[in-house]
Amino acid sequence: MKGKVIIMSAPSGAGKTSIVKHVLDYLPELRFSTSATTRAMREGEVNGRDYHFLSVEDFRKGIEHDDFLEWEEVYRNQFYGTLKSEIQRIWDEGKTVIFDVDVKGGLNIKKYFGDNALAIFVKPPTVEELENRLRKRGTETEESLRKRVAKAEYELTFAPRFDRVILNDNLDDARAETLRTIREFLDKE
Repeated sequence: MKGKVIIMSAPSGAGKTSIVKHVLDYLPELRFSTSATTRAMREGEVNGRDYHFLSVEDFRKGIEHDDFLEWEEVYRNQFYGTLKSEIQRIWDEGKTVIFDVDVKGGLNIKKYFGDNALAIFVKPPTVEELENRLRKRGTETEESLRKRVAKAEYELTFAPRFDRVILNDNLDDARAETLRTIREFLDKE
């Protein structure tokens, strides 16, 4: 292992991605690990920046070739994973990796890196508020919204397994607490 890693996990809609973007603005020593996925690209997303968008077939080939540090089939034929090449690319730049991953992926990465990893779980104030945030995005059908809310309820049960749980009932406070937590971790020898 070459360096430390920061793992940010949360149910969809909890504010994790907004917090990660803020942290990256304030901590230049971090580099974002772009995950791979088979889901459709959303408007405004860029391949290689937001995700590495892969076909189901290409993702499965990557699994067979052991290209992923971790991966999961989140929904049928909708895969997400972390490419080993992404981590090496960031370490080669002399930077610390920050991950924005689902809960199971986050726990798998934490298990792999142990004490060299800081695993942070971003928790929404309530499931109802989480559902409201997802609705406001306008990217979900009623069926996909129900799936995401059900998955979120399940994912919330994993929060105690993370190194730190940050409640996002106020985005500015959650951002500040996350920055403090990461700086403390990076300052440790």
